[in-house]
Amino acid sequence: MLDNKETKIIKIFIYIVCILLTVLSIFPFWIMIVNATRSTNQIQQHAVSLIPSTYLMNNVKIITEKGSFNAMVGFKNSIIISGCSTLCATYFSTLTAYAIVVYDWKLKNAFFSFVMAIMMIPAQVTMIGFYQMVYKIGMTNNLLMLIIPSVAAPSMVFFMRQYMIPSLPLEIVQAARIDGAKEFFTFNVIALPIMKPAIATQAIFTFVSSWNNLFTPMVLLTKSDKYTMPIMVSLLKGDIYKTEYGSIYLGLTLTVLPLIIVYLFLAKYIVAGVALGSVKG
Repeated sequence: MLDNKETKIIKIFIYIVCILLTVLSIFPFWIMIVNATRSTNQIQQHAVSLIPSTYLMNNVKIITEKGSFNAMVGFKNSIIISGCSTLCATYFSTLTAYAIVVYDWKLKNAFFSFVMAIMMIPAQVTMIGFYQMVYKIGMTNNLLMLIIPSVAAPSMVFFMRQYMIPSLPLEIVQAARIDGAKEFFTFNVIALPIMKPAIATQAIFTFVSSWNNLFTPMVLLTKSDKYTMPIMVSLLKGDIYKTEYGSIYLGLTLTVLPLIIVYLFLAKYIVAGVALGSVKG
């Protein structure tokens, strides 16, 4: 058994490690925010600075004067795409995992193996065929073509299945059926609330991945009023003689803010999920 002195030393060590990890996690974001307030010359001379400068409004003026950068349009398109993609991916992936876990059907194992095999195929491999299909049906500048594919998320199906097996008692589902509950009612009212921690975790990953996605929107979207925030930030390169790094960091800061808000909103569910897993263990 450890005495009080040894216990205090261990606690102090744990606190120090946690503080260091917190500082290391926040440091890149702080540098990005600070650089958004600095001029291009200051960034080129001293890439790292912990003290904000006075060029924030100048950087705001630079990005507002660029015709290719419209923060309101970018935010609107990115929020529509990321929000709808997250809802579709989490709901239908949970529904698919529910069908694999709860129902006993002949090709269940073969279907799950097929889903796992799809995970091995990179999205870039299928992009040419996907673009040709979208072009032929005339939906190259339609945001729906960036939302609908999120319904098929094999990695999320795998995660939801692994979480659902120990977390969802089949006796509850059977009891609901005996009471006369319909299948969708059982899923929406009983299964989904149990899956909240897993859904919140995957929702964060899906939202961040969809928000930061540059490749697919760059291929499918050609009209400026359909651009997402990553596309607009990628166009903040200035002319051939000078690149305004301060305005680029400001654009990156604006892009990151919604991700931080989403994480803060869903973090409590992730903590609840970790606590639930530790209690079960």
